[in-house]
Parts: sequence; C-alpha cells; structure tokens
Amino acid sequence: MERPWYKFYEEGVPKEVDCPKVPLTKFLEESAFKFPNHTACLFFGKQITYSELAKQVSLLAGGLKRLGIKKGSRVSIHLPNCPQFVISFYAVLKLGGIVVQTNPLFVERELTHILNDSGAETIITLDLLYPRITKVKEETSLKNIIVTSIKDFLPFPLSILYPLKAHPPKIKFKAGVKKFSRLLKREEETESVGNPEDIALFQYTGGTTGTSKGVILTHSNLVVNTIQTASWLIDKTPGEEVILAVIPFFHVYGMTTAMNLGIYLGSTLILVPKFETEQVLKLIQKYKPTLFPGVPAIYMALNEHPNVTRYNLKSIKACISGAAPLPTPVKERFESLTGAKLVEGYGLSEASPVTHANPIKGLNKPGSIGIPFPGTDALIVDIETGTHEVSLGEPGELLIRGPQVMKGYWNMEEETEHTIRDGWLYTGDIVKMDEDGYFYIVDRKKELILSASGFNVYPREIEEVLYTHPKIKEAAVVGIPSEERGEVIKAFIVLKESATEEEIKDFCKERLAKYKVPEIIEFKDSLPKSIIGKVLKRVLLEQEKHS
Repeated sequence: MERPWYKFYEEGVPKEVDCPKVPLTKFLEESAFKFPNHTACLFFGKQITYSELAKQVSLLAGGLKRLGIKKGSRVSIHLPNCPQFVISFYAVLKLGGIVVQTNPLFVERELTHILNDSGAETIITLDLLYPRITKVKEETSLKNIIVTSIKDFLPFPLSILYPLKAHPPKIKFKAGVKKFSRLLKREEETESVGNPEDIALFQYTGGTTGTSKGVILTHSNLVVNTIQTASWLIDKTPGEEVILAVIPFFHVYGMTTAMNLGIYLGSTLILVPKFETEQVLKLIQKYKPTLFPGVPAIYMALNEHPNVTRYNLKSIKACISGAAPLPTPVKERFESLTGAKLVEGYGLSEASPVTHANPIKGLNKPGSIGIPFPGTDALIVDIETGTHEVSLGEPGELLIRGPQVMKGYWNMEEETEHTIRDGWLYTGDIVKMDEDGYFYIVDRKKELILSASGFNVYPREIEEVLYTHPKIKEAAVVGIPSEERGEVIKAFIVLKESATEEEIKDFCKERLAKYKVPEIIEFKDSLPKSIIGKVLKRVLLEQEKHS
C-alpha cells in the first residue's frame, strides 16, 4: 500500500530493506574480512583493529565455552561502553547464547529482579561493581562472575594510573569468579552457531512507567533494524565513518544506532564509558566523529558549555536524537555549532528500537518524530478500544508493524498478547499524523491527565510551551490525584535564571487554554532521569506522595 510518507524518503532510501538471513555476528565477520586493519574501537587512545576485535571475540567465546556457555545460555553484560562490552556481546552471540543487558548503575533490587527473571547464570562485570554483584549472588542463579577492569584495555601510562585513581577492590579469583583477561589466553576453535530466528537479547525496559519487562529480540530483529538505520543514512561510506559512542550500549538505542551500526559499516567506535561534557568536546575535536547518536540531554549539555565555541565540532555530519522529545532550540543551537543535521527520531525497546526518524537532509519538521523507517508500517487507533483508525490529525495510540518488532515479553504471555495484536505492536504512545505522513508524539497513554473540567490534557503540550520560556531549562508536567477534582496539573521546573510562579503561569495563560495551565509549580535543582536522559515522572509522583 502506498503510504503518504514515501514521497518524503530521500533519494537512495528504499521502501523495504533487503536483509540477509544471517545471525548478528555475521556483521563482525564481514567487517573483519573487508577492513582487517581499520580501527574498530578507540578507547582513551588505545586502538583495536577489526581483525584484533574478531580475534578477541573468538578467544572469549572459547573461554565462555569452557565455562559451559552454550546455545540458549543467558549471560548478563553489566558494563559501560568499553572494548570488553563489544567483545562480550559478540562472543556470547557467537556461542548461540542470549545477552541480558543490565545497567551498571542498577541497585541490588533492580539487578536481582532482572537476573532472576532472565535466569542468567553468568555475569560479566567491572571490578568496581563486583561488591554489588556479591551482594545479590545468593538471591539469584548466578554461577559465574567474570570480572574485568577498565585498565585492562587502557594504553600505557593510563593503565598504571587508573588503579591509583579509581581504587578498585581486591578480588579473590576462585571457583565461580573468573578474570576476564584469563579467558582470552587460550585459543579454542569456535564457530558461530546462531540462527537468524534465535533469541539474541533480553532487553529489559527502562522502568520509566513501572515494572521492567524482558523484551525478547531475535538476531533477525537486530540485523534488520541495524540495516534500516544504515539505509536512512544516505551520506555514509562503509569503512570510513567514525561514530561517537556516548549513548550506552546496554540501552537498546545505543546498542543498535552506535555499536551494531558501527560494526555493520566497518566504522571506528569512539567508546565513552561516561558522559562528561568537556571530555566529549575534546574527543570530537581530536578524533573527528562523523556520526553522533544521542539524546536531547547530551546535545543540551554540549550547547550550554561555556567554552563550546572554542572547539571544532564541524566533522559531525548527522545525529539522530531519540529517547525523549528534542526541543527545537536545542536542535537549532547544536546545528549552528556543528553544521551537522540533528534530527529527531522515535523507537522503543519492543522494536529493536528504531521505527521513525526525520530525513537527514530532506524535509525536517521540528517537533515531529518523522516518518516510518523502510519496511515499517504505522497506524493510529482510538485510545478507548484500540480497534478503530482515527481521522487524519486526530490523536490516538500508535501501532507499529515491521520485521524489527519483538517476539514478545519473557515470561509474560498475557502482557505479550495485550501488546501485540494481529501483528501490530501497541506502543502506548499517543500520536497524531499530518497530511505528509509525519508523526508527532502527543504523550504517553499512561500519562494522560484528566483535568477537573473533564478534558484530557496532554503533558507534552504543556511542556513544549514551558520550554519556549527563556528562563526555563527543563520541565516535566504530571497529574496529581485529587479526590475532589480528578487530577491537578503540576509542573516541575528547572530554571536557567530566577523566575516566579506567577510569571510562569501568566506565560502559560497566554499560550494555553485555561484548563491546561498548571495549577501548581515547583522549582527544582534537577529532574530525576534515566541513564539515557528520559525524565522519570513516576519518581516525581512517588516523591509527591511522600512529601
């Protein structure tokens, strides 16, 4: 069926993608064959070529095999962006294992839930995080703890200085506790055993709306979404791109748009374990990345650095921003500093994750998440029943259909049946579409506010108005339950400079219907966020309950 968005595809972007029926590990094998001496990973000055990376993956796969890891084994990767992450990810998949992504910032409760739910018996972690793993070991099925250190892949003299600065704990390597570097010492012949339809990944949802669920993604899901993303980047040259990998790989967005995309294109990955504004500016100037996937909070921080104009950022060609709404002023400022195209996109863990983006050089509509990716269909249905397509321009729930859509949720059959119906993924996001086929996020279904007047209020609409106030840096709007009046609208605001509650309300009154104007405004020093910069509204609501 001809969709309105097809006419806005840039020249060279296909309507469908022709994806090979191969496991994800094929990307690394092919890049190691085509670009053996090209730098695959760059980590604080240390360079690892594609042939070296493929060799390290084979060695670790052999070490894991000796520990009993085989097809179907679940292995948790509990690391920041570093060479060990890339090596571990592809080594587990090479054996036919299933990667279980775990955020290194997770506390014991979150770790215990994911390890138990997934059934992971092996975890690969940092020495700095080892004490946390020992605390949860007895409550989980963990049998193997594999420990590495950031210094293991640092160049001299940083490898010597690192322990003096970081103070990692002393670890006794005994039964059940293995040293990552020792698993790389012995060669053992290993062949990729993955099948395209095998499960490759358990990606646990971020928990921004409640209980974290294990999204089941196959090799085929990840292969196709990587190729879809690559097809969107019309101005790319395999073997020549340099990707600034700031967005964490343990998040599905970073895994696809930085790591897997980089390996597929034979790119150099600049690995950044922790975002620090000035360090990232220095890396851009020194290593000249061409692609820089990220989130609005990252671009905002770079824009606002007092010395940003002293750095040469002109190497960057394209950036796809995801995970949170991209404010227009942030987009415009970053583009003026870099000359790059910064476009907003959209995705979710359940779709590997990318489904929409604005064209890189084509028609770009600020405030829009863009148009569906090649091979991806989208539909908007009524919020109440989810069965009737809404009229053009009307808000409704976004449905996605495409080869990147998950197999389901792990151990949650009922939730899977509710989320995937007749081949369509029900996203829970409320959107509208214009006559050109460009989509706009209105809000999350679960975050709708029922105002005292009986009208539905979309927090995002209010937030977008607040972001245009020159004194406001960040804003989040929620509905506070009220027995007498349904829900009261409250705005949490981080200021750039001093402002009063009345000043903000007057500003809103000029731009919003009366029933949409926040009744309560609370100024805060910062807003709680996930690791990728998504504002955690449930945390704000929990804080509100206990205040």
